[in-house]
Amino acid sequence: MKIINRLTRRQFIGAAAAVAAPTIVPASVFGKPGRPAPADRITMGLIGSGGQGMADMKRHMELADVQMVAVCDVDAAHAESAKKIVDDYYTKKKEADYKGCTVFKDFRELCARKDIDAVIVATPDHWHYLTAVEAIRNKKDVYGEKPITHVYGEAKQLVQEVKKHERIWQTGSQQRSEFNFHRGAELVRNGIIGKVKEVEVGLPQGRSGHAKGADKITDPPANLDYDLWCGPAPKLPYMAKRVHFDWRWNLATGGGQLLDWICHHNDIAHWGLDEDLGGPLEIEAVDWKWPEDKTVFDAPYEYKVVSTYAKGIKVTIMSNNFVPMGTKWIGENGWVYSDRSKIDASNKEWIKKEFDPGPVKLYESRHHQKNFIECVKSRKPTICPVETSHHSITPGHLGYLSAKLNKKIKWDPKAEVVVGDEEATKLLNKVEYREPWKFPG
Repeated sequence: MKIINRLTRRQFIGAAAAVAAPTIVPASVFGKPGRPAPADRITMGLIGSGGQGMADMKRHMELADVQMVAVCDVDAAHAESAKKIVDDYYTKKKEADYKGCTVFKDFRELCARKDIDAVIVATPDHWHYLTAVEAIRNKKDVYGEKPITHVYGEAKQLVQEVKKHERIWQTGSQQRSEFNFHRGAELVRNGIIGKVKEVEVGLPQGRSGHAKGADKITDPPANLDYDLWCGPAPKLPYMAKRVHFDWRWNLATGGGQLLDWICHHNDIAHWGLDEDLGGPLEIEAVDWKWPEDKTVFDAPYEYKVVSTYAKGIKVTIMSNNFVPMGTKWIGENGWVYSDRSKIDASNKEWIKKEFDPGPVKLYESRHHQKNFIECVKSRKPTICPVETSHHSITPGHLGYLSAKLNKKIKWDPKAEVVVGDEEATKLLNKVEYREPWKFPG
């Protein structure tokens, strides 16, 4: 349903006035102080009601102009927990117009609902593309969790789908809506630290192995449709540590800590370098360590992705056994460091809130979910659109490609090809799905 076609309070009053006979209208139609009328709210559905999905749902639901109406998960226990949170929330607020929250197991049924304006995609990575594209093709705007897709070829196609269907997209890289990161990037963009020489991006270490007994193969619990959970990914024998949360460390369904976090701190590195639509020119995987026993987890647990950007800037993305978590830009005149817990700089004056970094003013948001909803209404780009996120995570995909081929990669960020190596480009763009799922869907 297009937002511009929604029945507003003003339109309703005008239509009611045109009716000759007296009409009794429930007070709930017009909303109440601090809560818009139902016709003026953005109706939303959640796909993937695990920990991150629940958090995203709650942050959206707390906005006065949002109405959560449906949840979807292949784990019935997760879905029912999400429904209860929604039901309890609106019951506590004594909303007379609340009609309940519908539970779905199949995301396609949720996306087909005509009364839903936007969806949250918070599935495991291997489901990001298919669920998001289903929503987009059904004219829903999307708040999509990071990384935007599991593999590179999906991300390129997702960017095209968002453009083609003119959808609003916000990636859950919420650091762009926080002061520490906004100020850090703005200082760099205004040249406060001088010419940038190097950037250090610290991400978490991964899992070097699994606990004793974690490799036990069992039957899936009755509440989980494991075949649908696997979806386009290979259907591996069921182990509890391969599913909820821990799917991240298995390359069949996730990308390890590198791809789980690159969309946070490298996203901020790009913001400061004005590389939102750019990327590295050269990239190489260095010092990668993999679990000795890959029965359960097979993603690298230590890693460095060393790259060179335009103007000779060196950017190294690495696990936090090498550098602290966060983003540190190092320039000729000083440095600035941004993390969730703090912002620091070689000159402490720069990080004071009253300090003006200069004329370059970056897009500002102080509430990531509110920014999404505002853009759903205005049809203006969000602070973290799909193209930006695609370029932020590309160095991670290139790092995996470099590790697989055991060589340095030369990259053309505009053409999005491996320079002088058609086979490497094909390998990077390769997307394989388990039957009956199809790409591009």
